[in-house]
Amino acid sequence: MSLATALKTGDLAQLPSRRDEDWRWTDLRGLIRAIPSASGPLTPTPGGPFAALGGEEIVFANGLSGGREGALFTAEGDATLRLRFCSDARGTRHASTMVINAPGGERLTLLESYEGRGDYLADVDLSIEVESGSHVTRIVLVDEPAESVLVSTSHVRLQPGASFDQIVLSSGGRRQRIETRVAHPGQGASVRLDSVYILADQRHADLTTVVTHAGRDGTTSQLTKGVVRDQARGVFQGRIVVEKGADGTEARMGHHALILSDRAEVDAKPELLIFADDVQCAHGNTIGALDEAAIFYARQRGMPESVARAMLTEAFVGEVVDRIEHEGARDIARAWVSAQLGTAK
Repeated sequence: MSLATALKTGDLAQLPSRRDEDWRWTDLRGLIRAIPSASGPLTPTPGGPFAALGGEEIVFANGLSGGREGALFTAEGDATLRLRFCSDARGTRHASTMVINAPGGERLTLLESYEGRGDYLADVDLSIEVESGSHVTRIVLVDEPAESVLVSTSHVRLQPGASFDQIVLSSGGRRQRIETRVAHPGQGASVRLDSVYILADQRHADLTTVVTHAGRDGTTSQLTKGVVRDQARGVFQGRIVVEKGADGTEARMGHHALILSDRAEVDAKPELLIFADDVQCAHGNTIGALDEAAIFYARQRGMPESVARAMLTEAFVGEVVDRIEHEGARDIARAWVSAQLGTAK
């Protein structure tokens, strides 16, 4: 069951619901009562959040790129791809598919943005192939309207000796799910999956990841931090599977969230499924409020309470942003965090 299948067939029964364990906190069947008509054509506004960072650009406008729902990109040398999913629709739906290949030895920086206006259903399916010796850095900025419904699913497959780094920055929507599934071969391959969600009003963001280690001597590092206030809801589901024979696997997962109001909610489900013996795996999960002692300390030194709270919150998520190695993208991510928290100067 998936949003993509429901949009293609028009069958509401294909929508995931709370009865599906992996969708229990992001119920689409209870939200969507009818499959809307297809979105019309759109001429996207030039630019996007990563425009100043150069590279080739591929734009999907209301689901279409060059009149088609699908596109293919193959990296050559040290490449930068700005992949934009632009939507402007009222009560309609659209879908996109994208295939990205990083041949052996190439380095690809994927700067992916979701930009929109209106209320619509959008489904995005990405396939990313990272061959031996290649390195892919994927930076995803999801800035969708409050009434939008978005499901973006990426399937990442690594070959031995490949590496894949990712960070997702999300401000949520009416329903929003950013899902990453990684086929990890071990054999010297490495994965890093980071994310930040900052949610306000009644926005909802679901960050779901599944990493399956199929071979020995692979590494995975994962860190997610979230901030929710008002009546927003954040969902984190992280699953690392270590298959039989994947000895020597090293995997670390951490999820930490701040709840800044009584009616906000965070649901978290970190999982380690280990079927091998010689591994080093751990996960951590914390959900709480700001440290009142730290706020008191700042106020005693003349800092207004609102400024102290904003500063501590920005520092909390800043740990994840600081892990972005691409300097230009890191600056954009910091500016986005400041804008979301209202601390921009």
